[in-house]
Amino acid sequence: MTPQPADLKSIVDWLMDGARSAPLPQDVMTALCERLTACGVPLCRGVIFVRTLHPQVLGRSFIWRPGTGTVVVEADFDLLDRETFRNSPMVAHNTGAMARYCLADPQCRMDYPILRDLRQEGVTDYVLAPLNFTNGEIHFASWATKQPGGFVDAQVAALDAVTMPLARIAEIRAAQRVAATLLSTYVGEKAGERVLAGQIRRGTTETIHAAIWLSDMRGFTKLADRMHPQDLVDLLNRYFDCQVPPILDRGGEVLKFMGDGLLAIFPFADGADAAAVCAGALKSAHEARDNVGKLDGPDDAAPHLRFGLALHIGDVLYGNIGGGNRLDFTCIGPAVNLAARLEKLAGQLGRTILASEDFAKYCGEGLQPLGKFAIAGFAAEQTVFGLSDENRELQ
Repeated sequence: MTPQPADLKSIVDWLMDGARSAPLPQDVMTALCERLTACGVPLCRGVIFVRTLHPQVLGRSFIWRPGTGTVVVEADFDLLDRETFRNSPMVAHNTGAMARYCLADPQCRMDYPILRDLRQEGVTDYVLAPLNFTNGEIHFASWATKQPGGFVDAQVAALDAVTMPLARIAEIRAAQRVAATLLSTYVGEKAGERVLAGQIRRGTTETIHAAIWLSDMRGFTKLADRMHPQDLVDLLNRYFDCQVPPILDRGGEVLKFMGDGLLAIFPFADGADAAAVCAGALKSAHEARDNVGKLDGPDDAAPHLRFGLALHIGDVLYGNIGGGNRLDFTCIGPAVNLAARLEKLAGQLGRTILASEDFAKYCGEGLQPLGKFAIAGFAAEQTVFGLSDENRELQ
């Protein structure tokens, strides 16, 4: 079956119009492969691989097969060290030109392991099409068929015709994903969503009610003075790995890393059960404490790391604060200040976790009052609560 020019034009026009009927990238891949098959390109497999900016993900593959639709597979950075990737057509053909391997031809050079695998599956032809982005990056689409004898010239020409508009779609969708990923990585998922939604003017804020988490590593200044800078960075990353997953797992949002300090909130969404939110924050605190307790220090002088954590509840002003066009999406207010003071008090009392009275009234189990304390910057003394299991450790 030979692709008809009118049918092929409709596919190109659909891509040039942004493939707006396909909201997700995998929907674009599925619709494109189905349209190509319907117009006379007998695909048995289609793959798009696009690298991305992500701290843990090198890129994503969109793999389509008839009857199963498109599966999305994320590749981590270990892929760069794998022989199958280094010895692949994608790495070899980085010139921006299309490459074709007619596997039905016994004389076809089987230079790459994937070609042997495809031939064993019954694939007769394999086309690798570069997706040339406007910034000079080269990503790839690949197409395979089991048609006897492989693709005919008109079918290869059809794949070539859709390559350029597909590259534009891939670049646009990739740029959107990169923007969302970078914002989520650097300012937090919910804050990133707000920024993308247009809340970027300085002074744009709102008041939200939340449980506040403020933690700090004990003795960080001394550690920094005697550790090699890269070793210190590695230690900080392992230290934050002890806290961030427990926070995110229970609905918290990490807002800021301040050297060795961490600021996070557990927002009270509309209709949220305050006791449940606080219980989640306290469970996260227990898990983080246990994780940090297992983390080895840099040397015998500090065999185990220690940290302090304050939990409080209050209204925080959440939004854009900064100077000129350099802004920070963060939260401020008396409640945050009190959490910071409680974290310092935890160090003075030799405790890991302290909670305010406002927090403890929603989540009192496992918390015991330690007395009233004068807090700098606050007129009234504050009743402070600690973990009951730390009472035994301090005896």
